[in-house]
Amino acid sequence: MATIIKVAKVGVKKKNGFLYFVDKKGDISMVKMNRGGKRKKKK
Repeated sequence: MATIIKVAKVGVKKKNGFLYFVDKKGDISMVKMNRGGKRKKKK
């Protein structure tokens, strides 16, 4: 497993339910987290 190193503090206000990451361009991006739930029954 990789070691986590804090590089810089950027002042991003985080929202619950979102995942924050550094994209290919080097920008901070956010995406809504997928939550696993109960599976739907087949019809």
